[in-house]
Amino acid sequence: MKIYVTRQIPEAGIKKLEEKGYEVVVSPADKVLKKEELIAALKDKNYDAVLCLLTDKVDDEVLAAAGPQVKIFANYAVGVDNIDLEAAQKRGIMISNTPGVLTKTVAEFTIGLIFAITKRIVEADEFTRRGKFVGWAPMLFLGSDLKEKTLGIIGLGRVGGEVARRMRDGFDMNIFYYDAKRNEKLEKIYKVKYAGLETLLKTSDIVSVHVPLLPTTRHLIGEKELKIMKPTAYLINTSRGPVLNEKDLVEALKNKVIKGAALDVYENEPDLTPELKELDNIVLTPHIASASYETRSKMAEMAAENIIAALESKTPPNLVKV
Repeated sequence: MKIYVTRQIPEAGIKKLEEKGYEVVVSPADKVLKKEELIAALKDKNYDAVLCLLTDKVDDEVLAAAGPQVKIFANYAVGVDNIDLEAAQKRGIMISNTPGVLTKTVAEFTIGLIFAITKRIVEADEFTRRGKFVGWAPMLFLGSDLKEKTLGIIGLGRVGGEVARRMRDGFDMNIFYYDAKRNEKLEKIYKVKYAGLETLLKTSDIVSVHVPLLPTTRHLIGEKELKIMKPTAYLINTSRGPVLNEKDLVEALKNKVIKGAALDVYENEPDLTPELKELDNIVLTPHIASASYETRSKMAEMAAENIIAALESKTPPNLVKV
């Protein structure tokens, strides 16, 4: 059996595949492969499985290039919006993902961003490094307290729920959530209150986005929604970049419509709306919310386990259903 891995991943996943006696070919170029590069890497190579990344755009042409013998594309991610699921289904190719494992890691990172922007940590770090610190001052880098403030969670899934629980228990925050489907069971588990999107935006001091990228969530937050928020509010996004309209966010930050934002994902990733980098009331990180040694290694193992199951004619543990 031959497996193609589209980019360098933690050794734990590769080792698990090799222990099964599979031939594993890892892309020698540690970069995002362009569509034509991915097609060239797969065409006529007779791979039985492909371990792909969220950055790989897997459409019908890519699936076709892999050939009729390929059984599975195992996505090294929770989301599968990079894959044409219907095309895969028509070709009889299984798709899997790596859910659950990164929940706590992404929640921790989200909370880190909340602190970074509300406490102005990044601004203060840069200020100090540039030698501008000449002594303590009463008005130097005043931030915002979190205790008894309101956190609005958009999307009460695994990550959203974990963020809600930790911020409620650890920092005495009031938690509201909005989701396309109200879930009274989760409300009791996480001790959160449901609110409509407009109400949540209007009342929250911090809004944290945790929704998948769907046609219904693309540009979920734009000019209209930003104007509803408090001028003292902060926006956090560790979900998917296109959920936010970046140009509208730039205008909102420039004109103090909201106080600040922190982003780990971008609308046209890896490109950023240029003006984002010129603002001092935003924290920008390079899509690293799940970037811990433990989590990325476990993701690699899970992707490998999905491949092994498929090649042994079993149902992958994390099979994605269309």
